Amino acid sequence: MKNPPFNYHRPATLAEALALLAEHGDDSKVLAGGQSLLPVMALRLGRPEHIVDIGTIDDLKPISVTATGVTIGAMVRHVEAETSAVVAEHAPLVAAAMPHVGHRAIRSRGTVVGSIAHADAAAEMPAVCLATDATMHVASSTGVREVAAADFFDGFFTTILEPHELLTAVHFPSVRPTMGSSLVEISRRHGDYAMVGLACQVDAPAGVIASAALSFFGVSSKPERVTAAEEALVGRAPTPEAFAAAAAIVTEALDPSSDIHATAQYRRHIAGVLTKRGLAEATSRVGVTT
Repeated sequence: MKNPPFNYHRPATLAEALALLAEHGDDSKVLAGGQSLLPVMALRLGRPEHIVDIGTIDDLKPISVTATGVTIGAMVRHVEAETSAVVAEHAPLVAAAMPHVGHRAIRSRGTVVGSIAHADAAAEMPAVCLATDATMHVASSTGVREVAAADFFDGFFTTILEPHELLTAVHFPSVRPTMGSSLVEISRRHGDYAMVGLACQVDAPAGVIASAALSFFGVSSKPERVTAAEEALVGRAPTPEAFAAAAAIVTEALDPSSDIHATAQYRRHIAGVLTKRGLAEATSRVGVTT
């Protein structure tokens, strides 16, 4: 199906892009990798009058390291993050998520930040942002602001971004040597959206869990952390018994819906299974045997 007609803009600078968004507001959409926007338009689920292509803006392309972590610009493609030694070192959960994102062709064009801004409840990157306490860098023609991941996602395909704003980068805090992470999911085929998935990060110094993040996707209208299960792990050794206890809490806490792919009961069960699997994998990456 062909896309509906639109006006195409290709700004050379961030300031030009923000001016276009300020001018056209609700009638505009940002084009980065296009792996989400173009199918939406082809299916007539969206009909923006103005497309603002940010693909040539150099300021949005780098992966940069700061004193607190790694920042991924809005035009960094999935494959770049997947193969980046800097991302693997400072934000291993991001690196772990990349092979699960769509197929290779999608990762070669799609962008990390674009996936986050798209806010698909079954996608990996919004859950990774929530698990790592990432910070969103949001810009408009009137200024810039930083938003915590916990405050960024509102619901299905919905964030706090205003029509005149652009998510220019996402900052992921650097992990410590005592931290381990994992991303596990269940899907019908590799590359399909997950029926249930988990982005997991654990800090386990001296063989005791000091903190844990369990961020689920595919179970709600936005990524969801189960804080009760996280808190139950604190102070415990990373053992199968501790993981099973956390899984039981997860199974009770989540309230997924049923659809043609899976029942709510099945999703709750899988969430528990993934909790045990993800915690075992994450703790194994800090040298803790379970």
